[in-house]
Amino acid sequence: MAADPYAILGVPRSASEKDIKSAYRKLAKELHPDRNQDNPKAGERFGEITRAYDLLSDKDKRAQFDRGEIDIDGNPAMPFGFGAGGGGPGAGFGQRGFRSDGFESFGDAEGVDISDLFEGLFGGRGGMGGMGGGPGRGGGMGGGFGGARTRAAPKGANVQYRLAVSLPDAANRATQRITLADGKTIDLKLPAGVEDGTQMRLPGKGEAGPGGNGDALVTIHLEPHPYFRADGDNIRLDVPISLDEAVHGAKIRVPTVEGPVMLTVAPGSSSGKTLRLKGKGFSRKDGSRGDQLVTLEIAIPHSDPDLASRLEGWRDTRDLRSKLGV
Repeated sequence: MAADPYAILGVPRSASEKDIKSAYRKLAKELHPDRNQDNPKAGERFGEITRAYDLLSDKDKRAQFDRGEIDIDGNPAMPFGFGAGGGGPGAGFGQRGFRSDGFESFGDAEGVDISDLFEGLFGGRGGMGGMGGGPGRGGGMGGGFGGARTRAAPKGANVQYRLAVSLPDAANRATQRITLADGKTIDLKLPAGVEDGTQMRLPGKGEAGPGGNGDALVTIHLEPHPYFRADGDNIRLDVPISLDEAVHGAKIRVPTVEGPVMLTVAPGSSSGKTLRLKGKGFSRKDGSRGDQLVTLEIAIPHSDPDLASRLEGWRDTRDLRSKLGV
C-alpha cells in the first residue's frame, strides 16, 4: 500500500495547516536524530515524517495527492485507479472523460495510450488486430489510438540535511553556508519566521534520476545559547545587577542579538522585573520582529562586611509575603 502522509503524521485528511504543522513539530522533537543517536529506526521515522510534512505543507502538492495524481514523493501516481470511481460501467477506472483526439480517457489518465493497457491484458498489440487492423497487422483497434505516450520519468530521491544555526543568526536571518553531498557549498538566506524544525527546499540539489534531480531538504536546528533563550517570537535574557544599581537606578550595558545596548534600570527595581527591548527578537513571516525581554536579577554578595555594617539596625517592615497567604 502506498505511503499515506496523513497516517504518518497521525492527522485526518481534513486537518488544517496549523494542525499538520503542530503534529509534525511534536513528532520531530520526539524523533530528532540528536535525541535518538542509539536508535536508527527513529532516524528513519524522522525522514518519513519530514517527507510527509513536506508534501502536506505545500497546498498544490497536497491537492494533487488528495486527487490521487501524485504519491508521497511527488511522483505521478498510477494512471488507472482501480476501485475509485463509483458504480456503473467503467467504475473500476475512476471518473471518465474524453481526450481532444476523440478517444476516452479515465480520471487523471489523460494522455496515456490505452492500447498499452490492452497490450498487457491480451499479450501484444497484434492480439486485437481483428478490431480493425486485421490479424497480424499489429495495428490493433484500427491502429488509431495515436502515438505511444508514457508516464513522466521519476525524479531522483530527495536528500535530507540538518543545519545547526545559532540563535542570534536565526534572529537576524544571517546567511548560512552548507556543504552538499557532492562537495559543493552554497549560501542560504534564512527565511522570515525561521524556528527550530523549519525546513528549506533546494530544488534540483538531490540525487540524480531519469526525470531529473530530486531536491535537498534542509531542516534548521537552533543551537542552545549560553545566555539567550527563545520564547516564541521573543528572546529572553537574565541580567544580574548590583544592590546599589537596584536601589539608586543605573544605566547598564546588556547584550542583544544585534550587539550590546545601554539599558536604563529605574531606582527601586526588584529582582524579577522584566524590561522590553522592542524589535530585538526573531523575525516574523510578516516582516516584523519580536522583542528582547530582559529580566533583572539582584546579585547580593555572599560576604561583605561593609554592606552588613551599613544595614546594621535597618529592617524592611513591609509584609512582602502577605499575598501568598502566609
